[in-house]
Amino acid sequence: MPGATRVLSGKAISADGTAIAYDRCGSGPAVVLVAGAMMDRAHPTLAGVAAALAPWFTVCAYDRRGRGDSGDTPPYAVEREVEDLAAVMGGEPAMVFGGSSGAALAIEAAVRLPGIARLALWEPPYHVDGSAPALPHDFAAELAALVGAGRRAEAVERFMVEAAEVPAETVAGMRAQPFWPQMEAVAHTLAYEAAVLGPGNALPAARLTAIRQPTLVLNGEDSPGWMRNAGAAVAAAVPGAVRRVLDEQTHDVAPGALAPELLEFFVAGVG
Repeated sequence: MPGATRVLSGKAISADGTAIAYDRCGSGPAVVLVAGAMMDRAHPTLAGVAAALAPWFTVCAYDRRGRGDSGDTPPYAVEREVEDLAAVMGGEPAMVFGGSSGAALAIEAAVRLPGIARLALWEPPYHVDGSAPALPHDFAAELAALVGAGRRAEAVERFMVEAAEVPAETVAGMRAQPFWPQMEAVAHTLAYEAAVLGPGNALPAARLTAIRQPTLVLNGEDSPGWMRNAGAAVAAAVPGAVRRVLDEQTHDVAPGALAPELLEFFVAGVG
């Protein structure tokens, strides 16, 4: 279809002057994709979803501040990231998808930006019971301190092992892989993810109950139980939210499984 594969790149200027890089494709109502930890706008999941939605929507994926081609103006604050999303929206209404910690950022934005028309969330990693991994209350500060001391590899390792539950031996093997330098390059943004989720990744019940946009919460059937529990808790807290569990999917969801759910949900918002 016309415009379905052509990608236009640009930069939006956030409220604090930070340049936020984005790719845009397709035509129709706007959909913005918010990436999770250590992802940029070229990540295969975002690229696959964008390509699948582009025949019906104008899809925008962007580099969150501090990664990819976007700037990073200190000091960091979650509010600055909400302003970044607003800048990408350009003052126009948009439907928003957020994945993992990007889902937590999308939640923060939904209660502040009335231009967000619909909200789709993939496995926001809140900790709602004892089955979730235990994290220090000041995890964001600890990660920032490691990066500030030049210990970027250690920051990545701690985030991967403690927050993402990747076995330590697997992370040790990752250090020999060609992609490891790219992971170290965005190590400073891991503290941003921890800040977005808040101390202990606690469920932000007050913000969830304040959301008024139609909301879809998605989980993977084969994701860790604590992530499924978090998805159920988010869906229960957001007024009128719908939750779906995707067969045979893990937290690392396949674009081909995710895109049809998003397409159905976003099409329902076009009137």
